[in-house]
Amino acid sequence: MPEAAPQSRAPRPVIIDTDPGIDDTIALLLALQSPELEVRGLAATYGNTTVENAYRNCVEILRRINRRLPLAVSARRPLKRALATAPETHGATGLGDAPVPSAGVILDYVKPLDRLLAEQPEPVTLVTLGPVTGLALALRRDAELVREKVARHLAMIGNIKSAGNTTKYSEFNAWCDPEALREVLHAELPTEVIGLDVTRQFVLQGSAIARLGQSPDDGQQWLFAALRYYLAFHRERENLDGCVLNDVLPIAELLAPGTLTFEPLRIKVEVADGENRGRTRIDPEGSKARVATAVRADVAHRLIADRVLSAPRRAWAEATP
Repeated sequence: MPEAAPQSRAPRPVIIDTDPGIDDTIALLLALQSPELEVRGLAATYGNTTVENAYRNCVEILRRINRRLPLAVSARRPLKRALATAPETHGATGLGDAPVPSAGVILDYVKPLDRLLAEQPEPVTLVTLGPVTGLALALRRDAELVREKVARHLAMIGNIKSAGNTTKYSEFNAWCDPEALREVLHAELPTEVIGLDVTRQFVLQGSAIARLGQSPDDGQQWLFAALRYYLAFHRERENLDGCVLNDVLPIAELLAPGTLTFEPLRIKVEVADGENRGRTRIDPEGSKARVATAVRADVAHRLIADRVLSAPRRAWAEATP
């Protein structure tokens, strides 16, 4: 049975490229509150919401657990496509009904992802939870730097056998910018694709969200306000009494190796418009990647129950206004 990595080991240095996003928020809180990981920085991208909202949400998540980290802006829009976000899934702010300040920061001079990577004294694990536009841009600017600094890349993106969640065939992150995903896979970094084939098996039940709502703690109520919006979406659109927490699984795999089972495959990304836009499929001429094909959902559930959804930590209480 997979277990969290022993705490006697040095923490794994990690950079997270993220578009929070309700499931991103749970993933970020898990990563930031786990001693096995040393989160070196966050890079905000468009995706679930606009980059301005995503950046503001990163700041708010950090504030609520009394953390300060370097922040970057990964990407504002797709390489070629029109910008599309998911307010129906994540709300107008990206965090459902959770209260957040206005997104008033000017991001023109915030460092890009490649600058954040360049600042690292050693190779890091890069986790991408949204569209991979920022990584594609970093590869365009300095592919040698990316190869030097990214020891491992875990991407929540795509689907092979599972149905899509944006078109019949396509997962949202891949659909947003299929050209970027094609470039990233073509670079053949040590990329591990964690897509809907496994994430659809990791569902936070409505009963667990209801219990969270009974907590008197402000931090837990803040999470509940975000998750109840996400739950309402899943109930209406998928007739599911629970939330698919896609973005938690890459973090769970880092904390408890073996949570996911991977297979080496060759993947092709469809870039034509229509139902196939962003479709990821096995192709003998495709790019090499390790693709998650099975999940120990019970391990991921224990991790978020113990480290995110459990009795509030002191940091939450201290951060409350």
